[in-house]
Amino acid sequence: MSHPEHAEAGETPEPVEPTDVELSRTVAALTADDLEPAGRRELLGRLVGDIRRRGLGQLFRPRAALRWMADAVADVAPHVPIRDKATLHRHFPGLDDDDLAERLIRNAARSTAGIGAVGGGVAAVEWVAPPTLLSAPILLAAETIAVVATELKLVGELHEVYGRPIVGTPGQRALSLIQAWSEQRGVNPLVPGVGVATVLGTAARRDLQKSLLRRFGRSLSTMGPLLTGAAVAGFLNRRASRSLGEHVLKDLRRSRPKVIEG
Repeated sequence: MSHPEHAEAGETPEPVEPTDVELSRTVAALTADDLEPAGRRELLGRLVGDIRRRGLGQLFRPRAALRWMADAVADVAPHVPIRDKATLHRHFPGLDDDDLAERLIRNAARSTAGIGAVGGGVAAVEWVAPPTLLSAPILLAAETIAVVATELKLVGELHEVYGRPIVGTPGQRALSLIQAWSEQRGVNPLVPGVGVATVLGTAARRDLQKSLLRRFGRSLSTMGPLLTGAAVAGFLNRRASRSLGEHVLKDLRRSRPKVIEG
């Protein structure tokens, strides 16, 4: 997660494989809320290429695909670009905190709808061609990772808006974001963070896999929704991202410190 404002002095970046760096950069670019459809299509195509180089075989087995995508999300999460509160207010001048939060939710929902429209549309049109059947799991994985990263960014920026920035090392912040995303609530600052690598060997990894399955449902096991096309894919992503944002927003507002008037 690219967040220099919260990096500790002398903090050493966690090592990342070259392919992971390329994948993380592509995903980070896909989370931008001002992408034009052509740019989103180009980036999603690049992400498909990154995923193909990273490992194709596992994506044809549902359980292995879940593990693979959970690992990919954990790798990408530390590099999701989270804007701090000051930057957000510069990008969206004239909005108070509540209006800014609503704008972020709307933009994230629009972005994930766009990702679904690009991925779902391509898959629906090309499904009938036998050679492209081999690329369908990769396209689905690319869409899933891009949508989750966009929603992780939303969660992080909502915390910024309400004065509860997620702190720690990149791995600790990533784990906090993943847990908040999985539970659809704000980060509990009293729960100590651990390195993101720990996610891959603990119950948190299984929770992430379950959340991926619950969030994307049949699309991770049967690829059936790919046949529904761009309109439905976009609608489902938009609805789910808005629901996530509203749940986290409600939690943050409820735990917001009360101002005591003198």
